[in-house]
Amino acid sequence: MKLLYQFGVIMTVTFLGEVLHAVLPLPVPASIYGLLIMLFCLCAKVIKLNQVKLAADFLIDIMPPMFIPSAVGLITVWADLKEIVVPVMMIIVITTIFVMICTGKVSQGIIDYRREKEVERKDERVF
Repeated sequence: MKLLYQFGVIMTVTFLGEVLHAVLPLPVPASIYGLLIMLFCLCAKVIKLNQVKLAADFLIDIMPPMFIPSAVGLITVWADLKEIVVPVMMIIVITTIFVMICTGKVSQGIIDYRREKEVERKDERVF
């Protein structure tokens, strides 16, 4: 029963993301709205982590088999994709490297900012 309740909470948040996607005229996927709603609810303690942890862990555990249908779909259209596979792979590699660099720079900036703030707080305590 606990697992069913947790799935219900996750599905409710997902449904709210779908509603926002239908109502707002922004080019944002419904799944992103749902993730932002869940993040807000968890940060604001509207939803406690133990209210969704078991179901979320289950969904993460079964994620790899969920990619099987899309892999089979790629196999069935391989003849059409064969001629563009090299440019697509180059785009994937280049954008992946770009995203990794941007993520690293942003993360490092946040870490440096927090360290500076922590040093400032320690300096204020000394005086």
